[in-house]
Amino acid sequence: MSAAIDLLKAIRTGRLQEVRALLDSGTPVEIHDGRGDPGLPLGVACFMGYVEIVRELVGRGAKVNFPDNTQPTSPLSMAVRGRRTEVVKALVEMGADVPVGMKTGLTDQEMMIARWRGRHYGASASKPEHSEDHPVFEEIEMVRCYGTDTSVLDADLIRAARDMDKK
Repeated sequence: MSAAIDLLKAIRTGRLQEVRALLDSGTPVEIHDGRGDPGLPLGVACFMGYVEIVRELVGRGAKVNFPDNTQPTSPLSMAVRGRRTEVVKALVEMGADVPVGMKTGLTDQEMMIARWRGRHYGASASKPEHSEDHPVFEEIEMVRCYGTDTSVLDADLIRAARDMDKK
């Protein structure tokens, strides 16, 4: 079996470590689909909803943007068709251009925050996710958080995003 087929199988089944191993062994990150359009691995990962694989592929050189992101095989369109809003957020954070009027499944607020995070943390298609500059987030497990008011945290993030848009 070819390495390209193995890569596509690993992506379809969500096996991140296998994807990394195949890319480390020299499998190209840009594979053409049946019509000759590039970006098949990233498109499959976007449609399937594997955010970490999407980030890995982009970090290894997969292109986030097509000349026309409304094209059905663009990574953004594939994520939208698969109703993978977490992938849409990640793509926007990594610099995906969202065409005017495209229904992404994100609210205006979610879109604004994703764009802000991309600009604030310097996310780009050329920067791998595991770089030294990538922020580290602490996961906090809360038991019995019923009634917890997180609106203050949301308000701070929204205010920062609006300030970034003004600049």
